[in-house]
Amino acid sequence: MIHIVLFLLTFASTWFVGGFLYSISIMSILFAHEMGHYIMSKRYGIPATLPYFIPFPLSPFGTFGAIIKMKGTMQNKRALFDIGVGGPIAGFVVSLPFIYVGIKLSQVGPVPAHEGFIELGDPLLFKLFQIILVGEIPDGYDLILHPFAYAGWVGLFVTALNLIPAGQLDGGHIVYAVFGEDSRKIYIAVLLGLGVYALFFSQGWLALVILLFIFGIRHPRPIDMETELDRKRKVLALVILIIFVLSFTPKPFPSLTINKNLKRLKEPMQVVYSLEAGRLSPLAPLLSLP
Repeated sequence: MIHIVLFLLTFASTWFVGGFLYSISIMSILFAHEMGHYIMSKRYGIPATLPYFIPFPLSPFGTFGAIIKMKGTMQNKRALFDIGVGGPIAGFVVSLPFIYVGIKLSQVGPVPAHEGFIELGDPLLFKLFQIILVGEIPDGYDLILHPFAYAGWVGLFVTALNLIPAGQLDGGHIVYAVFGEDSRKIYIAVLLGLGVYALFFSQGWLALVILLFIFGIRHPRPIDMETELDRKRKVLALVILIIFVLSFTPKPFPSLTINKNLKRLKEPMQVVYSLEAGRLSPLAPLLSLP
């Protein structure tokens, strides 16, 4: 029952933030991600719950995502790898049609004159879609994103966030499956590098770095540490790295600094996304969803 209640509350909170079309699209992406983990867990006989969605109507996304709870110990590194990659691949694949259709349905319009913008950074894949589907935007104009496109942007953000190679994130599981105990060195290097980068260039990442340090960088060992990954899984690990690079946004919120507060969104929003600046704006009075 709690799964259904949280699902409905998250559906409502995402609808509150971005409207019905945004809600169904971002919920589909999050559901696909968690079910990727769930299905792979069941394949290996690891007890797992259905997804717990986390509503949060005060954020630009309307949610803190979703989680599943797993019990027991991984049999070997192959099981750890497969369960780790299942979610990001599923969420990434489901994000792609929303990005494509959403950008096709988006419109180029004049830059709104009033303030209240939240800037969004450029994931590489999203920018490539824009260049191919929209092309050059004249000065003084922006791309007004369809809700599907905004959900796709959030989907890429969630994918990259989970693939950061540290701790208990999906990326941490994958790195441990590939490198074993040597992954600890990678975790420390990633967190230190991301921490320095966040401190000087993108303070939006600071909260994540702090949380990862709090939760620790140790990773539980599978029962069987001797069984190595086969060739196809090593190739898939490279594919996952490419997905991470395509999805990662160095500065997801360029205007966010310690001294600035983001305004609370009170209405469904229209998203304005600039090819040059990447601006996201809550424009409730201008909302016109199809």
